[in-house]
Amino acid sequence: MSDGASLAERRERLVAEVLQTSGVRDERITAALRDVPRHLFLPHLAPEEAYLDDAIVTKRDAEGQPISSSSQPAIMAIMLDQLALAAGQRVLEIGAGTGYNAALISHIIGPSGAVVSVDIDPDLVETARGHLAGAGYPDVTVVAADGADGYPPGAPYDRVIATVGVSDLAPAWLYQAGPGARIVVPLDVRGSQLAVAFGRAGSGGHWVSRSIMPCGFMRMRGSLAGPERTVVLQPGLSVTLPDGLTLADGQEVDGAALGAFLGGPATEFATGVRTSSLQVFWGLGLWLSAGDPRSCAVAEERRDGEDGPLARAPLRGGAMLATAGIVDSGGIAVLIADQPGPGELALAVAGFGPHGSRLGAALAAHVQAWDQAGQPAAARLHVDAYPRSSPDEPAPVGDALIIERPATRFVVYHK
Repeated sequence: MSDGASLAERRERLVAEVLQTSGVRDERITAALRDVPRHLFLPHLAPEEAYLDDAIVTKRDAEGQPISSSSQPAIMAIMLDQLALAAGQRVLEIGAGTGYNAALISHIIGPSGAVVSVDIDPDLVETARGHLAGAGYPDVTVVAADGADGYPPGAPYDRVIATVGVSDLAPAWLYQAGPGARIVVPLDVRGSQLAVAFGRAGSGGHWVSRSIMPCGFMRMRGSLAGPERTVVLQPGLSVTLPDGLTLADGQEVDGAALGAFLGGPATEFATGVRTSSLQVFWGLGLWLSAGDPRSCAVAEERRDGEDGPLARAPLRGGAMLATAGIVDSGGIAVLIADQPGPGELALAVAGFGPHGSRLGAALAAHVQAWDQAGQPAAARLHVDAYPRSSPDEPAPVGDALIIERPATRFVVYHK
């Protein structure tokens, strides 16, 4: 598979799949996906793998956990659409990865614009520079630094985008953003992630969401790393906790014990609720995150085509299974699902460990309450961001979720 016609054909197929998955119709974005050779940014893969609409892990930590990847092209397209790019703009990217996203941005804004990409890993920076030069985008500036500091020499920026999950808005990004800037970040909302496009609230000192889409990214490292922690339970199986390593019952998480619970017998609870996999994660997942301090997310890598403890997880990708649940020191309960029809899931709950029955009943009640509320999803959410330096104070909003972060107070509510 080395002839140009075959590669062009695969790129066309990728564009068609991205359009179907993302709903993005911006011709400049589809042209970038068509013209930028993704396989040159993933040289360790065969070209046919590079042109699938999948996220590709490119680096792992000492425990084997993914810490860098080439994001799913459909999610890239969605966030680039949210960014509302235009020719000649100056763009700051936090998280260089392979350099592919920076190349897409450079293609869209053209030679009169400028892209600066910052990454905390020097080796990733060198690799991204090589990829960009080899693909014909040598003018992209790639900097090895903590992304929380932005890149002052290139400011002011018309657009800022983070390609890593963040739990706060760095003051440096806001300071380096121009008057009409837009900032797009995968915002961690107690374990769920939302791609939020922020714009300034008129002449005020706070920022408001212009659009919100569900997403999933590896989390930021460095000085702006949030409280979320991922614990490896056994090879390929992990749980992510929104508030660090202390559980809601005050006990430290014991990964080995949780792994053993998930490998044991389960108590199942029917919920009577039917929905889609997207609604589970971008609606029900957020409902759990906001409403129960015991909330968690569980993920399992599929190895050699075999399924483990998450065999009936509601989200099933080619290489990954994922679900949401609640956990304490004595057990864990997770969402499971059967598929009665195309695109439809029948939700149930599986409880594991000594507290599994109690946690399972509580999780089933959450699912039913979410259903009775009309299955609210991310599209109905609004997020206001109030920097600590701003004189503005949040206006009272009904049942808003207030998230306190070192640099920002976030107000999350349904419209």
